[in-house]
Amino acid sequence: MLRTHTCGELRPEHETQEVTLCGWVHRRRDHGGLVFIDLRDRYGFTQIVFAPENKNLFAAAEKVRSEWVIKVTGTVRKRLEGAERKDNPTGGIEVLVQGMDILNESKTPPFEIDQEKDIGEEVRLEYRYLDLRRARLQKNIAIRHRIVRIIREYFHSKDFLEVETPILIKGTPEGSREYLVPSRLYNGNFYVLPQSPQQLKQLLMIGGVDRYFQVPRCFRDEDQRGDRQPEFTQFEIEMSFVEQEDVIQVMEGCFIELTKQVRPDKTMPDLPFPRMTYADAMHTYGSDKPDLRFALKFTDVSDIAKTCGFNVFSEAETVKAMRIPNGTRLSRKDIDDLTDLAQRHGAKGLAWLRVGEDSGPVAKNAGTVFLEALTQATAAKQDDLLFFAAGKYPHALEPLGHVRNAVAAKLGMVDASTWKYVWIVDFPMFEKNTEGEVGAVHHPFTRPHREDEDVFHSDPLSARATAYDLVLNGVEIGGGSMRIHERDLQKKVFDVLNITDEDAERRFGHMLKAFEYGAPPHGGIAMGLDRVCMLFAEEPNIREVIAFPKDQKAKDLMLGAPSPADSTLLKELGIQVVQ
Repeated sequence: MLRTHTCGELRPEHETQEVTLCGWVHRRRDHGGLVFIDLRDRYGFTQIVFAPENKNLFAAAEKVRSEWVIKVTGTVRKRLEGAERKDNPTGGIEVLVQGMDILNESKTPPFEIDQEKDIGEEVRLEYRYLDLRRARLQKNIAIRHRIVRIIREYFHSKDFLEVETPILIKGTPEGSREYLVPSRLYNGNFYVLPQSPQQLKQLLMIGGVDRYFQVPRCFRDEDQRGDRQPEFTQFEIEMSFVEQEDVIQVMEGCFIELTKQVRPDKTMPDLPFPRMTYADAMHTYGSDKPDLRFALKFTDVSDIAKTCGFNVFSEAETVKAMRIPNGTRLSRKDIDDLTDLAQRHGAKGLAWLRVGEDSGPVAKNAGTVFLEALTQATAAKQDDLLFFAAGKYPHALEPLGHVRNAVAAKLGMVDASTWKYVWIVDFPMFEKNTEGEVGAVHHPFTRPHREDEDVFHSDPLSARATAYDLVLNGVEIGGGSMRIHERDLQKKVFDVLNITDEDAERRFGHMLKAFEYGAPPHGGIAMGLDRVCMLFAEEPNIREVIAFPKDQKAKDLMLGAPSPADSTLLKELGIQVVQ
């Protein structure tokens, strides 16, 4: 080893020891004939001191600059009384340097490593290897490592087998676009990169593995957001001979353990985690991932709105009201901003009413009888503010759900010391897209509620799935379901989805064949590791907890990917690029 200790290791009990340290020059200071350098590595900082008595060494220290990599040998001594740094674990000592080797010099970095300043993300991603040296990224990478270690230890203790599944698989389009990988040996044929190991982990259950666990890489060629990447990581389980409750309890135990170990500063007041149906979540909060750290709820006023005289309400399928106590805390500009927010999420506008005033579209268009019934139904008082959602369920409620979150943040209603987990259950089995086609809400292997199997063809949108999502503070961190394991039931689902027998055989023939060889009842769940790490590190997006992320346009600014392929390789693969 080039060093005897790390830069975060030395303490007053090491006084008088001769040590060798290696690291980066974090800061250099010239003070009254002495040169002080904070030497940094992954483990921390150590102050090293150069005295003028050794002229050659002192002259070399004066030339050293930030981010140079150096090796020093010296003697540990206690700092003078009053000069200790209480905020640094090594703040009680310093190293008087007797020898130094410059291992590598550094150009002036494009941004400061030793300070937490706002730096353009484009520059940070281009020089990610420098960004990784900063305290913020060092902390996040360490948190991610710790989370993965705890997850692995937990599931190993529960008798799960960690099994790796292949990265090159057959394309079976299920929703998101897949990345294609051309085959050189089989010209004109392609592998795809898996969106998830969904079918493979089910096949492992058919193979008798019984309890499967993995931290797999997954790939989706889709538009990017703050919490999405073209390649991402899950941690997931699959279990045989279980029911929904078994899967939920095992994963819930994992998150209780994670929270206690990684974020002991956060309280979990609701143990076990509460359960809420999808319908209740939508009707009460306008979201299937409600943030329960604040109490804003919706009140159903559909019945009294039928004869209110305000066409927006009287002609709507459902009308909800959300009461904001002491609504004078929101200005008219705030209301306009919230209206813009609702419109960005699909609403035509945002109806509102300030109790006791004639302002706002509701007060001007609805009758006094309705207004009296409204204040009674919502328990609204003088100066309270009411926001409304009106239209078809559930889409009309979603914009007000976003307004709910924004209001809570604006008025400081969120208790940041509390973490609120909640299970959302009983999702719809099917939904219609914008073209009116019926599709699976989760994936086509999700098991329906047994009592809803008979309504597949007559009323598919009323069928419920045996599916469940885990939500933390208004963010969906993962979800799963019980799976179909009988070929006949799988065919019924394919029929609803208009997947013909020929298409089913082409896309999922391997699954259907496996169902004929004693497939056990099974179910599982997959959690977004990047998203979990983002929440635990309290970062705004997942790029901050991934060592080498893509930007929001799916580009790798550091490596310059994607990039054109060599024409010789394309010819060998039988691929022609059309501009």
